[in-house]
Amino acid sequence: MIPINDENPTYSTPIVVYALIAINVIVFLYEMSLGSGLDGFFQLYAVIPQQLSASFNGTPPDQPVPELATLITSQFLHGGLLHIAGNMLFLWTFGDNIEHDLGHFKFLFFYLLCGVLAGLTHWFFGMQSIAPTVGASGAIAGVMGAYLVKYPKAKIVTFLPLFIIWTTVRIPAVFFLGFWFVQQAISSVASLGIQEASGVAYWAHAGGFIFGAILGPLLGLMSDRR
Repeated sequence: MIPINDENPTYSTPIVVYALIAINVIVFLYEMSLGSGLDGFFQLYAVIPQQLSASFNGTPPDQPVPELATLITSQFLHGGLLHIAGNMLFLWTFGDNIEHDLGHFKFLFFYLLCGVLAGLTHWFFGMQSIAPTVGASGAIAGVMGAYLVKYPKAKIVTFLPLFIIWTTVRIPAVFFLGFWFVQQAISSVASLGIQEASGVAYWAHAGGFIFGAILGPLLGLMSDRR
């Protein structure tokens, strides 16, 4: 399914959303140029829960990038073309309205903070995992949580395959995003106790969504800027 925002158009250019998409794409193109050096790049800039735990315990790994900084840098890394394409699509779909409502600078703070809190949620439920965690999914989940709070009645025009025919349906945001969150929450619980359950940071998704729904209103999301 491909969600397309059918809410009222925004009245300001979402420059932060565009900038975030551009940075993510540029970094991904750089990743593809690394070849066999990509694993080392991820070791430096991705969130690795075991190393983050060591940092919190006062014994950070000997590397040039502080482990705490990876809670930011990891948000701009992606593991494949489908990974970045899906994330950027959802950021473009839901981010413009939230940026308009919060304002450019506050939206950037909100986005990065949701990503950090999502990364910490992932770490909390798998502190000794050695798998590098990358992606903007946690931050974007925060945007989706804020969108659900502000626009629960908005319609999401979604492409739906019916055998060999594609059609579109209009799904209320409360159902579209609510179903997505429930799916992430169930997968999160199912992955408990499994260090490398599927390579997907479900807890980061669920945590980012919840923190976004909470932080958005605290930052003034519900004030009428339209």
